[in-house]
Amino acid sequence: EPGEPPRRSYRRYVELEIKHGRICMLATLGVITTEAGIRWPGYLSKSLDIKFSDVPGGALSSYAAVPALGWLQIVAFVIFLELAYGQQDPNKEPGDVGGITWIRYDDPEVKKFKLNAERNNGRAAMMGITGMVVHEALGVDALFPIVQ
Repeated sequence: EPGEPPRRSYRRYVELEIKHGRICMLATLGVITTEAGIRWPGYLSKSLDIKFSDVPGGALSSYAAVPALGWLQIVAFVIFLELAYGQQDPNKEPGDVGGITWIRYDDPEVKKFKLNAERNNGRAAMMGITGMVVHEALGVDALFPIVQ
């Protein structure tokens, strides 16, 4: 619409919902895998003598265990993805940020189903990671809060 601010468009909200859903799906999977004991081998920080196995599994406790320079590297990588690889092309559908290896569906019904499934999974992951953070903030286990 004429005169509408660019950040207030419905398309922008759809792009943000998909992006945040993808981030939350990764965060939820990260908590689940680290709580299961799966860790990278080696050191997170050799100079501070912190191994990946030393990092706790919860969302908040793992955040606190990573050194500031580690977070700086993570944020720099996310900024690179945001500004280079993952930038939304206004000529493509919301969420279609991948390159030539990105899976695209020609059948409109299949595409609609897949996009709807991704958005719903993203919404569920947003609620899931929020619940994990709240449980951990309350002092109980992020995945199994009733088992103590």
